[in-house]
Amino acid sequence: MTALAPTLEILERLIAFDTTSRHSNLDLIAWTEAFLAARGIASVRAPSPDGGKANLFAIIGPAVEGGVVLSGHTDVVPVDGQAWRSDPWRMTARDDRLYGRGVADMKGFLALALAHAEMARDAGLNRPVILAFSYDEEVGCLGAPHLIQAMAGAVPTPSAVIVGEPKSMRVLSGHKGIATFTVTVEGREAHSSQTQQGVSAIMEALPLMQLVAEMARDAEARADRAAPFTPPQTTMTVGLVEGGTATNILARRCCFSWDLRCPPAEDPEVYAQRFLAEASALDARLKARAPEAGVTVVRRSSTPALRIQRDSAAEQLARALTGDNGLEAAAFAAEGGLFQNAGWPTVVCGPGSIAQAHQPDEWIEIAQLERGAAFMRGLIAKLAQ
Repeated sequence: MTALAPTLEILERLIAFDTTSRHSNLDLIAWTEAFLAARGIASVRAPSPDGGKANLFAIIGPAVEGGVVLSGHTDVVPVDGQAWRSDPWRMTARDDRLYGRGVADMKGFLALALAHAEMARDAGLNRPVILAFSYDEEVGCLGAPHLIQAMAGAVPTPSAVIVGEPKSMRVLSGHKGIATFTVTVEGREAHSSQTQQGVSAIMEALPLMQLVAEMARDAEARADRAAPFTPPQTTMTVGLVEGGTATNILARRCCFSWDLRCPPAEDPEVYAQRFLAEASALDARLKARAPEAGVTVVRRSSTPALRIQRDSAAEQLARALTGDNGLEAAAFAAEGGLFQNAGWPTVVCGPGSIAQAHQPDEWIEIAQLERGAAFMRGLIAKLAQ
């Protein structure tokens, strides 16, 4: 436990920052900047377009090609409505576990990276460790594109990216991509007995929601059962529906959101364009009935899948450090595909389990942090060779 003391101190501090995606992460970023600066390590902010949030990256060691990026997101999911036994913003130890929002997803990895910054600084590295902390991963990987763009002009090309999402320190070779859409159907209010006088936005939205369900069934029927994803197929779900005023009023507005999760072998645009074509046709029909009616579709996010590349430098490095030679891929989306599309070999490997992420009483085993610390020490040793 003594060797983990710096990691635990940092993790406790990171958990205390409420970086739920709806809030700013700037206090955490400022603290991290100060932490690194106190150790003689310069960092660079890459702010969000509105300046309310920021990414951060730092190069530890020589500014040469072939370094390794340690990537993690600073935001966490809400605790609203969850039954926590302890304060989610205060790290709590019980038995051999640590509890708190973000301990697994994924401030544990951030704490490990920061706790080993001094070791990396003093190790005489021949290739750098590159820290890359993002914002708004939990709401569609919105910050990482700005982070990667800023890094591309300032960071020598790395040989590998390790995205520290919770995977029990096993190597995750691939993940699905995700696109999210918000759909607004506008109608015309009228008494529900006089359907000829109005347009029910809810009734008109139903076929679009049904289309999402139909496309999901089609994708399941065509699924490659040998794919290493669970479930193997592209999935689509409607996750949020809002609308209407009263049972006896034709709804003026209906909004719903849906997500589309594709494995690397499938093109999400096939599904997206089919939906957009139907929405456009419905928009025209509604406007013919009521000029104020119509359909608007906003694509909130579009995050690419992480393609499996077993021979990449990132795979070889992560497997050498963990001893894991299995093949795993995940149905969840992460920032890995964005780094890979930038031309940087990428894998996912971090402490904790995704099964504890987003849950009340989120926890991580202390043993997982110990394995993560061993990974960091091994990485620093390799980069010093």
